Amino acid sequence: MTAAPTGPAAPRPDAGKPAPARWVLRLHRPALYGWAGLVLALTVSLLALRGPLADAAAEGWRRYDACAGALNCSYDQDAILRYKDLYNYATLTLNALPFLVAAWAGGALVGRELESGTARLAWTQSTSPARWLAVRLAVPALLVAAGTGLLCWLHHLAWTAGRGRVDSAKDWYDRFTFHADGPTVLALALAGLAAGTLSGLLLRRTLPALVVATVVTGALRGATELALPHLWPAVTAVSPMNQGAGGPGLHVDEGMVTRSGAHVPIPDCRTDCRAAYAGFVGHWDTYHPYSHFWPLQLTTGALVLAVAGLLVLGSFLALRRLTGPLRTAPAATGTPSAPAPAGAAA
Repeated sequence: MTAAPTGPAAPRPDAGKPAPARWVLRLHRPALYGWAGLVLALTVSLLALRGPLADAAAEGWRRYDACAGALNCSYDQDAILRYKDLYNYATLTLNALPFLVAAWAGGALVGRELESGTARLAWTQSTSPARWLAVRLAVPALLVAAGTGLLCWLHHLAWTAGRGRVDSAKDWYDRFTFHADGPTVLALALAGLAAGTLSGLLLRRTLPALVVATVVTGALRGATELALPHLWPAVTAVSPMNQGAGGPGLHVDEGMVTRSGAHVPIPDCRTDCRAAYAGFVGHWDTYHPYSHFWPLQLTTGALVLAVAGLLVLGSFLALRRLTGPLRTAPAATGTPSAPAPAGAAA
């Protein structure tokens, strides 16, 4: 008995369909490996800062405070410096992530593909420009959000482990510590991704897009720091003249209190300060206490995410101007259809 002749295997339903997400990961494999390595290195560093390094530094400061100027008193200075140095390096690196993301997005993710023609080649296949851009925004955004979110959480744990135990620990309102401790760095990283994408679409050149994306992200970071003290209602404390001003938190404004109770700015006393301060009875200081940490974090992060959304919208508008209506590209033509199996005709 002979087997019945069979025709060519029918194509799978998903055969020929593009896998844009897989293309993005394969095309930017070096950046993916570099990102994974950076996240892993920072994770190990922050876990060490939360555990053994914080314990060693706290013990070193305890012995130092116990010495109180006594002779022949030893303490572990190396542990204190080791904790301080690694904390500073990790915090600065975490603050630099939005700039790295923006530079990569502008230079490699979009700018280089448009400059080399890789993007237009993809558009002539079965991937529409809109889907091409959506995938290039969504896949990196997921990776950036996952990695940066993890690092911000670990940084907050590391800072909490040293708070009140390590005398050299940064205050919560330190500009670099504040951003690294919450979702503001995550929001800035996503905004950097959107800024790099828009720069690449507008300039279509690798190096100019990289530079512009980094500058835009830096401007957004600067605007965030300027607006931060005014994004949540602050508290005002009044103190007598002999105690001076200065609230325990993020400083907003300060001045003097007159005999009538009015709050006025600090006088400019370049010549006779005694006469300039003669009519005042106290100081006033407007600041944010530690209880405002999360309100400031969430408000700032929400505003930065809103800016990121506007940049994403601008990216799609720039792509529409570059390619026309964002319709799905037709399937490639010219491919002969498979012959029908024998006996299939009616």
